[in-house]
Amino acid sequence: MALRVLPRSSLPLLAALAVGQPVLAGVTIFCCHDDSGKQVCGDILPPVCVGRAYREIGVSGRPVRTVEAPLTPEQRAQRAAEEQRRREQERLLNEQRRKDQALLNTYGSEKDIELMRARAERDVAAAIKAAEERIAEIRRQRKRFEDEAEFYKNRQLPPDVAKGLRDADQEIRAQESVIESKKKDRETIRLKYDDDLRRFVELSKRPPSGRP
Repeated sequence: MALRVLPRSSLPLLAALAVGQPVLAGVTIFCCHDDSGKQVCGDILPPVCVGRAYREIGVSGRPVRTVEAPLTPEQRAQRAAEEQRRREQERLLNEQRRKDQALLNTYGSEKDIELMRARAERDVAAAIKAAEERIAEIRRQRKRFEDEAEFYKNRQLPPDVAKGLRDADQEIRAQESVIESKKKDRETIRLKYDDDLRRFVELSKRPPSGRP
């Protein structure tokens, strides 16, 4: 079908024209605005409407569909960023729901949280105590090498004495590192169970329908 551009004033008469001119019966009219703002219509999409927003108008003269203009590169980038933010928010929400459900599955009451906190803290305290006792033992062993080294002032130490001192120092540093790590674990445990308790209380106050 050849393109026939229709004047704007003819649109309200489309129904009447459809009766008088069978060629228009059942035909959809496409309309858009050109660069000057003038409305351009045709029974197929006018070339000027390509890449623009346009309306499809039925024989009654009423719009039956509106087609948005293609997005610019900037608009596409903005929409992609918005979609990425939406997906990230959805991911975070799902992750929080998973954590909440795991929390409710782990603890039956606030008392359960405090009991597990105490158990974890006892384990850390025991590990620190064991490392401290090991350091004390190594220092006693080192003292024997120190006493023997007194006989070799200003002289090269025997290999076994020098090795005993070095090994003791290395072991002490290793145990001190264990103690420092366990102290960090103790703080991590405190923060974890504080957060678990706070979130458990929040979830417990929600009505059943509001829980994950």
